[in-house]
Amino acid sequence: MKKNKVFIACDSKNLKKVSEIIKKTQTQKLDIGYKFGLEFLNSKKGRIFVSKLKDKITFGDYKLADIPNTCKSAIKAVRDLNFNYLTIHISSGLEALRAAKKVAGKTKLIGVTILTSIDNKSLKEIGFDKNVKQIVLKQARLAKKAKLDAIVCSAKEVKTIKKVFKKEIITPGIRLNSMSDDQKRVVTPKQAYKNGSDWLVIGRPITKGNIKKNLQSLINHLN
Repeated sequence: MKKNKVFIACDSKNLKKVSEIIKKTQTQKLDIGYKFGLEFLNSKKGRIFVSKLKDKITFGDYKLADIPNTCKSAIKAVRDLNFNYLTIHISSGLEALRAAKKVAGKTKLIGVTILTSIDNKSLKEIGFDKNVKQIVLKQARLAKKAKLDAIVCSAKEVKTIKKVFKKEIITPGIRLNSMSDDQKRVVTPKQAYKNGSDWLVIGRPITKGNIKKNLQSLINHLN
């Protein structure tokens, strides 16, 4: 039976906390990977920790957004960490996406669409005149053109993206209940998989409080 896939977001600069998250989320009932974001990767000992992590699926959530040469150089600079997945903002443009993909090697390059903390109102404030779904669809086409390996988006846009992008889709903004925190476009894990997500990214709903109990709640929710 195919297992559901979940990236646990290790959003902390506390090595003890991150070690605890990894230790307490070992399970045979899900395929588990670990997402390391800017907070951890920029911490004093974060990079060393990742470099020593063995036999785990790892996701370097750098969300690169820069000129082509800088994106390319940044990927080369973290090549020794052997990430399975690494993120770049699709809004960096086609040239930057292609330059990054060219040097990514075995690391799967993930294109980040509109962040799940942003809604249509936020887009207007930034200066966009199109809505989330319109922009995300355009970004998905760009990701396909750049031959990226995966896309990050809200589960609310997965069905739209699948029309043009046939590779892996990774979705954050997952909540087991109505709590949204600083996220705007949120869905439940069951709904995300139903919409067609390949991987879910889940942080606080698992890592805040009793980790083992929270993980079991997720497993129960999916059964």
